[in-house]
Amino acid sequence: MTKIISYNVNGIRAAIKKGVDTWIDVSQADIVCLQEIKAKKEQFDRELFNKLGYNCFINSAEKPGYSGVAILSKIQPNHVEMGCGIEKIDFEGRIIRADFDKYSVMSVYFPSGSNPLRQSFKMDFLDSFFSYITDL
Repeated sequence: MTKIISYNVNGIRAAIKKGVDTWIDVSQADIVCLQEIKAKKEQFDRELFNKLGYNCFINSAEKPGYSGVAILSKIQPNHVEMGCGIEKIDFEGRIIRADFDKYSVMSVYFPSGSNPLRQSFKMDFLDSFFSYITDL
């Protein structure tokens, strides 16, 4: 059985300083979904997770230090899809999907609606996301 875990790290670099790599290693997860990594691909310490046996797949936001998702996997996926094909969502790096032989895994960072200016974006995101997964 495949063990999958998910964690909103609120910044991968800060999480590493707090020992998230040790937590992931101890978890013995086959696949780890990370949200809110807040790092560009080149800022993500792939080597650290490669040493733990993980392949790293990262979908960063265009805006530095903002959102972003990743999938760490000990199992090589058949295909990895960055985003969902909707520009305003993909700009924020909120979705990544890894397809395996018998299943797919998604790491999704859902937007908060607590800020009134972002409430309409959240509702658009939800509509778009559920249409996207329905079409898979």
